[in-house]
Amino acid sequence: MKHYPMILNGHAIDSNDHLPVVNPATGEIFATCARASDHHVDTAVHAAKIAFDAWSKRPDAERKALIHQLGTLIEQHKDELIELVVRETGKPVVGLGGAGATMEVMGASAWSHVTADIDLPDETIQDDEMALVAVTRKPLGVVASVTPWNWPLLIAIWHLIAAIRVGNTVVIKPSELTPLATARFVELANDVLPPGVLNIVMGEGNIGQRLTSAPAVSKVVFTGSTATGKRIMASASNSLKRLVLELGGNDAAIVLPNTDLDRVADDIFAAAFHNNGQTCACLKRLYVHERQYDELCQRLVAIARGIRVGNGLDADTELGPVQNEAQRRIVENLVASAVREGGQVLCGGERGEGAGYFYLPTLVAGLTNGCELVDQEQFGPVLPIIRYASVEEAIKLANDSPNGLGGSVWGDDLVAAEQVGRLLECGTVWINGHGGVQPDAPFGGVKESGFGVEFGRYGLEECTSIQTVKIHRQ
Repeated sequence: MKHYPMILNGHAIDSNDHLPVVNPATGEIFATCARASDHHVDTAVHAAKIAFDAWSKRPDAERKALIHQLGTLIEQHKDELIELVVRETGKPVVGLGGAGATMEVMGASAWSHVTADIDLPDETIQDDEMALVAVTRKPLGVVASVTPWNWPLLIAIWHLIAAIRVGNTVVIKPSELTPLATARFVELANDVLPPGVLNIVMGEGNIGQRLTSAPAVSKVVFTGSTATGKRIMASASNSLKRLVLELGGNDAAIVLPNTDLDRVADDIFAAAFHNNGQTCACLKRLYVHERQYDELCQRLVAIARGIRVGNGLDADTELGPVQNEAQRRIVENLVASAVREGGQVLCGGERGEGAGYFYLPTLVAGLTNGCELVDQEQFGPVLPIIRYASVEEAIKLANDSPNGLGGSVWGDDLVAAEQVGRLLECGTVWINGHGGVQPDAPFGGVKESGFGVEFGRYGLEECTSIQTVKIHRQ
């Protein structure tokens, strides 16, 4: 059984206490990693603080070149990283809609290369005989990254590449459920980066709390639940840390009246069920006009019944297991609640075969806002389909949520769809698609889905502070 150490100040560090990692497709432990102590966290933060001075002063072109090397390293070790992602998350190698472990690993490489080539040049405000006024951006210091279990390597790359690109140093704490691909990447990266620039500690929530509250940490970037994000925000207030919080989503999609269902049904299903619905920006509430409601339900059921659920290492698997047993129980409880509230389970609604944490893709009709499955993020392979009578009603229902991460509008008239989309209260709106993010376009939430953005120039700016320079010439 392979064991993965922490990486502190460029060195592999083990601990006396090991953390087991379970393959959700089998329910069995397949690897272990070092479980950090408070001392390890403090050591990692100190190493990052010491490394910051030299790294922040390193020429921009050199940092850019090193990050390109990291992207290439991922490509060179893609087979190993893909297998780790499959075994610790359960997602298939390819997966429904191509959203599997291969996309995660190769996306991590692409994100690194694209981010490496984004610059933050100084901005000139005034340049005349009176004065030169310029705005420059400076790195913040030590960035603490806390990542979730659903896309462990890709989200780690989202956090850390932007931070180090502009001269920060990083300590990352992955989910205790899926730490391995991230740990292996950090190990590889330390063959390229100077010691202390990128450090990793593993453990449960107490280790994340120790890291995010450390006085020497200047910024926290967190992807995860709204409840945990609020706790991080409270602890960060003691030292006024910068924050980027990408929190829970309960994304709504509106299918406009008279939409060509032949064209959109497969894409709608994939948007809701890729990665088993375990994506913050999955389609999680589907609003369909009453004239097309029954027909779209039937089409989605037919798709669901043809989906291949199984071990992610099997070539024909489209959906794997739910990542952990606790999350599967949440999904089961929400489906049971939906039935009590009058919902009709159109397909699924039960565990799949095997010892792993399988749950069949499930479609539920007959619900509306106010029902638990509609109001709460399910984060699993279940989709409530809600009937509406007018577009105005659909917009009101879609916005009737404390969350505001993403949303989508589906329809044949792109102008009308865009008009509706701009009325949705969410950080990103997609037209005839859902969940597609890219490394050069900002992504973040509103309301209780968090604040701050990642990706592109806007994401890099979140990793810096502004300094205004004024030179008097007269």
